[in-house]
Amino acid sequence: MSRKKKELPLIENVEIVDIAAEGKAIAKVNDMVVFIPYVVPGDVIDLQITRKKNKYAEGKPVRFVSYSPNRVEAFCEHFGICGGCKWQILPYAEQLKFKQKQVEDNLVRIGKIELPEIQPILGSEKTQFYRNKLEFTFSNKRWLTLEQIHSGESFDNMNALGFHIPGMFDKVLDINKCWLQDDISNRIRNFVRQYCYDKGYTFFDLRNRGGLMRNMIVRTSTTGELMVIVVFYDNEKEQHEDLLSAIADKFPDITSLLYIINQKANDTITDQEVLIWKGNDFIYEEMEGLKFKIGPKSFYQTNSEQAYNLYKIARDFAGLTGNELVYDLYTGTGTIANFIARKAKKVVGIEYVEDAIEDAKFNSQNNNVDNTLFYAGDMKDILTQDFINEHGRPDVIITDPPRAGMHDDVIRTILFAEPDRIVYVSCNPATQARDLALLDEKYKVKKVQPVDMFPHTHHVENVVLLVKR
Repeated sequence: MSRKKKELPLIENVEIVDIAAEGKAIAKVNDMVVFIPYVVPGDVIDLQITRKKNKYAEGKPVRFVSYSPNRVEAFCEHFGICGGCKWQILPYAEQLKFKQKQVEDNLVRIGKIELPEIQPILGSEKTQFYRNKLEFTFSNKRWLTLEQIHSGESFDNMNALGFHIPGMFDKVLDINKCWLQDDISNRIRNFVRQYCYDKGYTFFDLRNRGGLMRNMIVRTSTTGELMVIVVFYDNEKEQHEDLLSAIADKFPDITSLLYIINQKANDTITDQEVLIWKGNDFIYEEMEGLKFKIGPKSFYQTNSEQAYNLYKIARDFAGLTGNELVYDLYTGTGTIANFIARKAKKVVGIEYVEDAIEDAKFNSQNNNVDNTLFYAGDMKDILTQDFINEHGRPDVIITDPPRAGMHDDVIRTILFAEPDRIVYVSCNPATQARDLALLDEKYKVKKVQPVDMFPHTHHVENVVLLVKR
């Protein structure tokens, strides 16, 4: 006989007291820390425990006894369901306060190193419609909200075009309006979905792998250019052409209309052939007169305007006079490398993705930048002592690694290279703090500047200047 699952408690009149590092709020119940989404400090709730461990628990609000004075109304109709923009019920000034605290807590608690006064976080001028890229998923398994389920309405059409439900890999929430990207993104997505409904096109079945429509990516830029990538699963040429023609006719402002036939098990397009239906296979982003080519597979900071502020801070921290050899690690498409090149003697960029390095080289050539060199490969394999001996000891290293931070081998090579200054740009202050502790034997942190790239989320960028002891 199977053991009966222990019923988890409902606890009344619990006050929310803080926000944790990953964005969930915190309550304390009988010395137990409970993590709860979609509430803010000052809310008083009836709390349903959903998961209990030895040292913490997770829960959800089932009734609001009273609301926090620091709560605002959610502006998005999909709030609390799609999993994004979880902090939109917090005033933006409060969001910034908690992000500042997150950076400080990570550097102090994990880094355990001497720190200067941390500068006030630089907020984003745009808090809505700030993203330049969104990816939408077609699914024949639409997620129904509790209200829809209890409405008694019959849902014959279970197709959806929108975002994956957190924790439900095959369920997709049908999105009407998203506040993250320029409204042209909403108009294109809603048109494509309705066109597919009208034509009876099949939406992707993720479990059984079948269906015509798989994904759609929309990229915008500050130059006014617009890229749309439609990803099909079934190879049905006539249907492909009908849909792409309809999109091009309806939205003549699209400057790059591309399509992909992806029949792999996963959604990644990095190894897929991209076909052009209309226009170029790239758009441009621009900063200080420099034009950066953005292809369908290119990485580019998703908040273009705030990225400019981030790069200006990195350049300022680097303290360039025009005589420095700079290594730009995890260079991506060479945005930072080309952005700082005019103030450096030479910039060497290293990046894992070969397509990104080709874009970086193109960006240098296209902007008449002749003092950059780019190398593709795994950072720990390329950035070696032999590489340093061949190309010279850098005066400055700028590093912008992924969320996992830098490999120990990379840190050891940086310590061997002994640049005068290191500028560490991070999207994860926790792994940044871990790496700073490893660099502490030879480097002292001189400046810390948090930057908010993603309003209404807990994510925060942080720029640190280290100088040789």
